[in-house]
Parts: sequence; C-alpha cells; structure tokens
Amino acid sequence: MSNERSSPKIIAIVNQKGGVGKTTTAINLGAALAEKGHGVAIIDLDPQGNASTGLGIEAEDRDLTTYDLLLDGKSLSDVLVSTEYDNLRIVSATSDLSSADIEMYSNSKRSFLLKDALTAPDVEKLGLDYILIDCPPSLSLLTINAMVAAHSVLVPLQSEFFALEGLSQLMLTMREVRQSANPGLRIEGVVLTMFDGRNRLAQQVLADAKDTLGDLVFGTIIPRNVRVSEAPSYAQSVLDYDPGSKGSVAYRDLAQELAARGVVQGETA
Repeated sequence: MSNERSSPKIIAIVNQKGGVGKTTTAINLGAALAEKGHGVAIIDLDPQGNASTGLGIEAEDRDLTTYDLLLDGKSLSDVLVSTEYDNLRIVSATSDLSSADIEMYSNSKRSFLLKDALTAPDVEKLGLDYILIDCPPSLSLLTINAMVAAHSVLVPLQSEFFALEGLSQLMLTMREVRQSANPGLRIEGVVLTMFDGRNRLAQQVLADAKDTLGDLVFGTIIPRNVRVSEAPSYAQSVLDYDPGSKGSVAYRDLAQELAARGVVQGETA
C-alpha cells in the first residue's frame, strides 16, 4: 500500500547517547510500517552495523554498503538489499564506515553526501514511503549527514536520570543544521523507550518530557520488554519474534501514530 507521496519521507533516528534504543526503534518501527503496507528502507549509518545484523544481513553478504552510497558514488538502488520482510529493505553497514568521517572532510560537499544520494531522481522509482536512518551514538559528520538529508528527527529517549539533559546538545546541533544546510528540518517526535511504569524515576522522566516538549512526545511508549531485547539475536523484529508481546503492540502503535503525523511535526526548540 504505497501512499501518494512521490518521494519518501526521510526520518533520522538520533540520540548521541548509546543504548537508548535507536537501532531497536529503526528495526521495529520499520517492520511495523512495512507490515502496514508501506515501502520502507533502513539506512544503517552506524559502523557497528547492528541494524544490518538485526535484520539478518550477514557480514559476508554486505558487498555494497552505506560507505559505497556515501563515498563511492553508488545509487540507492545499487546498495539496497531485501530483508525477510515484505516491503522492508536495508542499506547495510560495516566497520569500513568508521573511517568515513575522516574521508568526507576532504569533500567540499561533505555534509550533503547522504542528501544527494537519497534525493537522486531514481529514488522515486523505488516505491519507498519511508526512509529511516539509524544514526551512530554521536553527533559526528555521519549524523550531520543524516540531519541534512532528513525531513525530520525522531529521538528515542530512555527513561533514566539526566535523559532530558542529553537533549540540549542535540537541539543545538539541529538548530545549526537548520541555519546552515536544512531549514526544513523538524523534530518528528520524542519516543520514550525501555519504560518501566513501576519505576518512579521513569514516571518522572515522562512527566518532565511532556512538560518540556509537549506534543512532541509521542503518546506511544515503548515498554521495557524482554522480547524486544531477545529478538535481534534471532535476526528478527519483535513483531515476528513474538507478535503478541507488549513490545510488538507498542511498535505497531508507534507506526500508526507516526503515519498519522504527516510530513512535519512541530518545531525544534
């Protein structure tokens, strides 16, 4: 079920902190959108390649990767590979990507390499409704490329102490990107991850996030759920690993909420 957009909506999944659920969100949100019939591509922009592994792309099968998309002039159609899921494809990553920051600095268009690749004319022929970019846990040149290429940024926020304080540098970076390279960049939303409703701190983080960010906080909350944690080791999304789990229900709800938000949601701080 392709929507009427001729070009895909590009969403960068960003948080400079590690372990907050970026890759988990990319895989499971992508799978949930694909399950709804949307054409989805995941761009694995993390040299660790966890999104690729989590979708069953073995290291020896990653012949063309995000590195080739950014630095070797390959088109998106060249580097996209199918997954086990209908409507869901991925551009895989390897550790080669770890040197990309250094190599990009000598390129005068270093911040626009991903944007150029994702907005090339041939992309419209791929039947994609969404492109989800799984960013590394840093505000590196790779992440800047993702923000320059994206229509919006989705921020997974773990329900832990100092969670909101980590957003300040991200917001500053987004403002800089808007001023210099991508004035249309917006926050798609902030999604609370690994949430344990029995934990008073988690409840306080949720309340603080809503007070600070208002409607930018997704109504859907991703619970702490062992099935979500187990699924990647079986190279599956949680939707396939345990379709009835709380994690599966949450990511389906998040996909529904995201689809209802349209192209742009809200303003950056």
